[in-house]
Amino acid sequence: MACGSGQPIPKVEELLKNATNQFERFYGYKPTLAACAPGRVNLIGEHTDYNEGFVFPMALPLVTLFVGSKTEKGIINIVTTQEHADEPKSISFPVPTKDNPLQRGKPLWANYVKGVISHFKGNLSGFDAIIHSSVPLGGGVSSSAALLVSTYIFLDQLSPSTNHMDQKAKALACQKAENDFAGLPCGIMDQFVSMMAKEGHALLIDCRHLESKLVPLKDSNLTVLVTNSNVRHELTGSEYSTRKTQCGVAAEKMGKKSLRDATMEDLEAAKNELDKVVFRRARHVIQENLRTEEGAQALENGDFVLFGKLMVESHISLRDDYEVSCPELDQLVEAALEVDGVYGSRMTGGGFGGCTVTLVKSDAAEKTMQNIKSKYKGEPTFYLCKPSSGARDLQL
Repeated sequence: MACGSGQPIPKVEELLKNATNQFERFYGYKPTLAACAPGRVNLIGEHTDYNEGFVFPMALPLVTLFVGSKTEKGIINIVTTQEHADEPKSISFPVPTKDNPLQRGKPLWANYVKGVISHFKGNLSGFDAIIHSSVPLGGGVSSSAALLVSTYIFLDQLSPSTNHMDQKAKALACQKAENDFAGLPCGIMDQFVSMMAKEGHALLIDCRHLESKLVPLKDSNLTVLVTNSNVRHELTGSEYSTRKTQCGVAAEKMGKKSLRDATMEDLEAAKNELDKVVFRRARHVIQENLRTEEGAQALENGDFVLFGKLMVESHISLRDDYEVSCPELDQLVEAALEVDGVYGSRMTGGGFGGCTVTLVKSDAAEKTMQNIKSKYKGEPTFYLCKPSSGARDLQL
């Protein structure tokens, strides 16, 4: 799974060198601590995590670095090297206390960091830090989780007393940070895989019981192609919350704790009590859970044809039943599926733009990218990826 002619993916060592140099330029001294956490692509299992269902992501070689040093001034200073619309790229605030907790505010990117700091279990101190990332913003590959988790791992280095906490607890703290401070009622998938992924494996996650299973994905003639539409329709916040509410309504009508517990027979029996839109939302989630479990087993068996078929079914369901796709994502999927050697393709992430994920034979990857370029009306960005490692400390 080489990078081919897709977008060059910088090595962590290269990113770390850049981040260290920028830290020195900004603060005037060398940093002492560094951590990184990856973005992710979800192979199948979309909008199931907040319904206590199953998801099947893998970590990407695209990572966010959090580099810095402890200080004794009682102030936290953070700089980001990424462009966040018209927002300032730096922020300073006092170390929070029980009587003076952190508050949400602007710049918006800092709310993710503030959230992690607020839910961190160890002793806090002042620090200077810089955030440097290769994870594209708004691309549906979870730049937010990469930031949350890298922040937590960095704070772990500042306060080693929290190292006894298991990775699951740390992922849950990052999820709560995103819920409370970023205001996004996300499920656990993104933080979980960013924290716990292993190189060469995808991760089947049971979002109710927080159990996971590593599934090898090491076939030398298999490539995961992530295609960024470079489009973001500004609907995701409200639409995400609306769909979560609709799923809750459907589960309640069927007498279930969540849609994780519902079957298609349950849904058909409740059809007359459900709004047509709510029915379609529930149908997607119930069937997507089944596809995800079947897909993980298919990959474990090396049945890439079946997995590709399930990916396509997932995209159609997300487009028609869950209504979170958009014309640009549909174009990318259709163009990929025209190429011999492509097993399957689907939108990935929350929807309304962002990325698609395509499972393709390695020797067909170049032709796939060329066909997408010729058919897609926009300017796509390609990443040819292999399953990568989760969050970790970095040595300076």
